[in-house]
Amino acid sequence: MHHPVVHLLRGIKMTIRAETGAHAELRSRIAGVIGLTVIFDLLAASLAWVLERHHGEITTFGDALFWTTTQMLTVSSQFPNPLTTGGKILDVFLEIYALVVVTSVAGVFAAFFHHQYREKSQPE
Repeated sequence: MHHPVVHLLRGIKMTIRAETGAHAELRSRIAGVIGLTVIFDLLAASLAWVLERHHGEITTFGDALFWTTTQMLTVSSQFPNPLTTGGKILDVFLEIYALVVVTSVAGVFAAFFHHQYREKSQPE
């Protein structure tokens, strides 16, 4: 019997290589979520910078990118809450996006594990 870490690493390798249809689907969905999140983060950072640059501590695009990324990770940051109405609305959308992504990724993994279970339980 393999150690759980070895089993996990083997599963990651199988997903990266898309060794089965289920692994290919998992890789595709995870890549899609990552790509969409990067695009959303860059757009949100641009908007945050435009809205907040003259009103608070978010004065550079780098500050805005750091703030939006930490908000989407629900980690928060050392920056205070946005001061403008638009910044506050953006903050709410960042938090909603983060919740949707987390639940969606959980669903992707649940579907993957369900598919794996069904493949293993079917007689050959």
